[in-house]
Amino acid sequence: MRIFKAARSIGLSIACVAFCVIALAQTPSRALETKPSDPFFAKFNPIKAPAPAGLLLKAGDRIMICGDSITEQRMYSRIIETYLTVCVPELQVAVRQLGWSGERAPGFLARMTNDCLRFVPTVATLCYGMNDHEYRAFEPEIGRRYRDSITAIVQAFKNHGVRVVLGSPGCVGPKVPWSKASSEEMNLSLCNLRNICIEVASKEGTAFADVFWPMLTTGFEAKRRFGEDYMIAGKDSVHPDWAGHLVMAYAFLKTMGLDGNIGTVKVDLATERVTLTPGHELHGMTKGELTITSHKYPFCAAGDVNRDNSIRSAMALVPFNQQLNRFILIVTNAPAKSYKIVWGETTRTYSAQQLASGVNLAEDFILNPFSEPFRKVDEAVAAKQNYETRQVKMLFHGDEGRVDMPATVALTEKVREKYVEQIEDAFTPVTHTIRIVPEQ
Repeated sequence: MRIFKAARSIGLSIACVAFCVIALAQTPSRALETKPSDPFFAKFNPIKAPAPAGLLLKAGDRIMICGDSITEQRMYSRIIETYLTVCVPELQVAVRQLGWSGERAPGFLARMTNDCLRFVPTVATLCYGMNDHEYRAFEPEIGRRYRDSITAIVQAFKNHGVRVVLGSPGCVGPKVPWSKASSEEMNLSLCNLRNICIEVASKEGTAFADVFWPMLTTGFEAKRRFGEDYMIAGKDSVHPDWAGHLVMAYAFLKTMGLDGNIGTVKVDLATERVTLTPGHELHGMTKGELTITSHKYPFCAAGDVNRDNSIRSAMALVPFNQQLNRFILIVTNAPAKSYKIVWGETTRTYSAQQLASGVNLAEDFILNPFSEPFRKVDEAVAAKQNYETRQVKMLFHGDEGRVDMPATVALTEKVREKYVEQIEDAFTPVTHTIRIVPEQ
């Protein structure tokens, strides 16, 4: 028996070496991501992710967010839905989250007709691989099973006219309690699954969202900046807290091709002329005080700026505000050297040159007039997504669904519609004032 086990181990080792040799032989044909100089990244060979190819979303899209327990945490999915609701309301998209704890890609493939396609989606995001990599070192068979299942899922969606955003798995932290493998072994395995996703996306002509590489690199940077206790992958090294989920949401939203232009307010102090981008209305300007009604919000996030349970801290690690959350104030022909900008109950000071170049109020004013309205919408989104987990996991796959699936779907959809209405009721226009006060 020992001889047999040893022979089998040697055989697997030879297979792994052969696979690695083939992979290395193919590497020069594919550009790699730029790697940080730290030796930590030396063994990783992430294929360069394709750039977003313009706006993927269309008005009236029905978006399904599909994934495992990380999706069922209802955090990155909540960020995505709240963002789409308040930041780009003109798209009028509908969102569902379909996370299922412990699920692998084959599991979703088996249930996607019942749980997903019945709702006639137009867009689907996928985030599988964490469980598929089996929390151990990579083996060719792991890659084959994952590739086959992901390809089958993508093709099934395409056959139903669904545009797919194929997301990679994320990364793991220093110690996964239920695994004997090292963090490096698991992350190298997850990197392989990420590369497989890129290859499948390229072959199938779908969009790719890179979750793994940004999480791995920002997690490393966060420890350097905020301390060893900062866990981008979460305290259990698998399930992220808010910071990790912000990185995930950023990856998907960027891949959707959103430009992040929430609004721009241009003020010429010499002529007192104000121009606003669509979605915002001016009620008047008197002595440097503007009153505006906005029909779209910036994304608002408070919290400790250096903790892994804070969305705000992750905004310092990825360019979320710069690329996806720009509410810009531009002030020209300003005679004073500097000005106080008063927005809500917060005051910030800028030089005339900074104001002429434009300042991002969404980034600089953590608490602002949108904070409370934003919170109400976000809480309504959270309540709806909580119900969606109950709807699918407990009712579709419970006694109710087994007895009469059509009736269960019809009844639960009526309940869900009430949650949708609560989101719509919470999302109301915000009237706010910006004061531009010269400093003496």
